[in-house]
Amino acid sequence: MTVRVTPPIDSVGGSALPAEDSEGPGGRVDGLRELFRSTPAKLISLGLVLAVLLVVSGTASAQVASSRKATHDRLLATTEPLANAAQNLYSALSIADAAAVTGFISGGIEPVEVRDRYVEAIAEASGELVVAAAGLAEEDEFGAANIAVIARLLPMYTGLIETARANNRTGNPVGAAYLTEASNMMQTSMLPVAQELHTQGETAVNSTQRAAVAPPWSAIGLLLVTVAALCAAHVLISRKTRRTFNPGLIIAIGATGALLCWLLIAGLVSSNATERAIEQGAEPLADLTESRILAQQSRTAETLLLARRDVTGMYTGAFDETITRLGDLLDQYTSNGAVEIGTDAADRAEAARTAWINSHARTVAALERGDYAAAAVLATGPGPDEATAQFARLDTALGEGIEETRNELRDNEFRASRTLSGLAPVAIALMVLSLISVIIGLWPRLREYQ
Repeated sequence: MTVRVTPPIDSVGGSALPAEDSEGPGGRVDGLRELFRSTPAKLISLGLVLAVLLVVSGTASAQVASSRKATHDRLLATTEPLANAAQNLYSALSIADAAAVTGFISGGIEPVEVRDRYVEAIAEASGELVVAAAGLAEEDEFGAANIAVIARLLPMYTGLIETARANNRTGNPVGAAYLTEASNMMQTSMLPVAQELHTQGETAVNSTQRAAVAPPWSAIGLLLVTVAALCAAHVLISRKTRRTFNPGLIIAIGATGALLCWLLIAGLVSSNATERAIEQGAEPLADLTESRILAQQSRTAETLLLARRDVTGMYTGAFDETITRLGDLLDQYTSNGAVEIGTDAADRAEAARTAWINSHARTVAALERGDYAAAAVLATGPGPDEATAQFARLDTALGEGIEETRNELRDNEFRASRTLSGLAPVAIALMVLSLISVIIGLWPRLREYQ
């Protein structure tokens, strides 16, 4: 007896229901799930994750190292020399004006050393102007405008001084008017612009250093994550394949770990050098530079006091103000125990400042009793106890301190740059080695499932 099995009837249409299609969408989804759950797929996914981490961390390390080194090199090549040139430019202009006024006070033909000092100062100012212009960035319109102002006014100033000098030699009173106009141009136009240029350069140095003082923590963090991921991958594959060591992954761990150690050490050493460049270089350099500017402003006030025979007390007040600010700054500098560089120079500058104040007091006393000749000798004479000698000792001491602190700044910046040398290309090379090693480590395991 034959038993016939009747297929179920669709209650709606009355036709038989078809069997489930194993090749339908549901079946394909289940197949993909099984594929992704398979060991080969997991190995491929793991390799992709490791490759992404290696590329990202290697690129970040190379970029950080290259950017930091470029920052230090730029500061050494252009930013710091520009600030130094601006400081020297201000100093040369101030010395030139003081020498010109001193020559006028002397009457007739000025002393040879005074004339030589004026000529040398003008030549130095012209040279530093060229250096400052060469160090400007193309986008620095403010700095370019300041340099253009000085370059335009300097020939006009020297022309007025020569006219004043010629009239003074012949005893023509109009020479005083030319000298006044020239000195007023220097004090109200040229020196303030030069000081702005120096302030701009000093700010650029500080901002550049601050940008490079912190260690590259982001790149170090990425490398730490990458090394941890490589170690975790090695442990998982060792357990899965029951093999203790995977040579490819071990090489990748070693290469990435070596880069991590190098970046960590180089970053810390570079940051430490940059911080020392700030604390023992840039900060004391700024104080000593400001002190030198104040000393030159004091000398200018002293010479103008005589040249214009001021009875209003304006120049005496200006001298007292700037010389007091100078003393406060030097006291603050020498009392700062953290500053190791330039303290001896600051001490010598303070001693010269005290002696200068005493000499200036004798000059003012001579003027008050109407003895202009004695006042002129006290202010501009060549004697070792007179104002000219005291100012020279003060300016020399501050100049030596500036040179010491500048060398400290540049030496540490050079050390910071040298520490990062070669790190960027090595980072790329080690990451390529790590990528190849990961492939070598995973490829044999994948072939076992073919």
